[in-house]
Amino acid sequence: MSMLILPTAEQALPGRDVVMDVSNSHYVNGQPIKPPFDPGLNWVIIGMGCFWGAERRFWQQPGVITTAVGYAGGFTPNPTYEEACSGLTGHSEVVLVVFDPEIISFESLLVLFWESHDPTQGMRQGNDIGSQYRSVIYCQDAQQLVETIESAAAYEAKLVAQGYPGISTEMREAPAFYYAEDYHQQYLAKNPGGYCGLCGTGISCAD
Repeated sequence: MSMLILPTAEQALPGRDVVMDVSNSHYVNGQPIKPPFDPGLNWVIIGMGCFWGAERRFWQQPGVITTAVGYAGGFTPNPTYEEACSGLTGHSEVVLVVFDPEIISFESLLVLFWESHDPTQGMRQGNDIGSQYRSVIYCQDAQQLVETIESAAAYEAKLVAQGYPGISTEMREAPAFYYAEDYHQQYLAKNPGGYCGLCGTGISCAD
């Protein structure tokens, strides 16, 4: 099967019942990366190519309390990195972003999401090719999804006006999130010279 085509449930790898064993302490700020999170905090799951650079972009934001990388949107329970990279899980590489809405708004996170990658590329992000690198945003609730769809429409109009195709981002309420291996968590803090493929279009969400 091509890595540019999502598998069906029947084609997907079977996975396992064992949950990935990861540290519950964020390498950068010491906050827990697993629920339950403090009352009043919100979350969203985003995918914008390789999850290493995407996670760093979000943990750097004031008001983002914690982040974790993982896999979501596919069929295989508790996949490994190698399985996700095979294209046979249906998952995208994603980042769980937990934030304080009193400090940073969901709208601000959407702006960061749209401007930090190219959401028009389908099953790739730059030189990273495969369904696991597709652009996704998985929302905590229906209200977030409404705001996301409205934001996407506004940004898509700006992209199309500059000659880009339409947005290919997958937008829906959040499916199951599976934590990635411990060495992937906060990878670019542990490996400052590591690969980061983030590259936006240069088009601003602002008017």
